[in-house]
Amino acid sequence: MNKVIFMGNLTRDPEVRYSQGENSLAIARFGIAVNRRFPRQGEPDVDFFNCTAFGRQAEFVEKYFKQGSRMLLTGRIQNDNYTNRNGERVYGVQVIVEEVEFAERKSTADANASAAQNYGGAPQPTAAANDDFMNIPDGLEDGLPFN
Repeated sequence: MNKVIFMGNLTRDPEVRYSQGENSLAIARFGIAVNRRFPRQGEPDVDFFNCTAFGRQAEFVEKYFKQGSRMLLTGRIQNDNYTNRNGERVYGVQVIVEEVEFAERKSTADANASAAQNYGGAPQPTAAANDDFMNIPDGLEDGLPFN
């Protein structure tokens, strides 16, 4: 079984491209920083992973997430090995995204919403006054990939 669950922040804005052909497919690539639960002294307390999402998940990530956004994702680890121009073998891994969810904290969502409005950006989903969950804006459900 190959299954991972990460909660972390995007290290860069998602980079989206579309495949060639009659039925083009969205492909989003982004990085996620995940805090280690029990860091050891002298070791890094954050791990960085390269992620790739396809299709509706890629479009969802492109539309609703940016650098610094907090997300919860599930997926699988895949080898990303290749031979470079010098003939050397390069080894790596990437996370192939299967599901993505919002994981913003109330205070962060409020700050992002006010910052977006101050700079003329699109308003972000805001959090309810009495809990730590974000409200989903009206009409958003129609475009979500997990309906």
